[in-house]
Amino acid sequence: MSKRGGFPGGMGGFGGMNINQLMKEAKKMQADMEKTQVELAQKEFEATAGGGAVSVKVSGSKELKEIIIKKDVVDPDDVEMLQDLILTCVNEALRKVDSEQSAQFGKYNIPGF
Repeated sequence: MSKRGGFPGGMGGFGGMNINQLMKEAKKMQADMEKTQVELAQKEFEATAGGGAVSVKVSGSKELKEIIIKKDVVDPDDVEMLQDLILTCVNEALRKVDSEQSAQFGKYNIPGF
């Protein structure tokens, strides 16, 4: 005769782990993730374009911190080139942040991160 109700496995269905232990692990993971997020936000990521003609720095929280443009790249007759260099540079720095986020949060193996 089978038991009525409950989960299969006899120990709550969590592979033998009781709910208190599961909650403890979840809280630890949350604290670790928050710490990782703070550490990432404090990092700076740099990218350059046009052989160093343009460089940018962004924070790990994707805040643009600095743009440096060499004077010899500023040509009033070719503003589009400068705009392209800036876009390329900023997007590359943001890709670096995304890559670092994936590496840091991927270790938690949670869908959606």
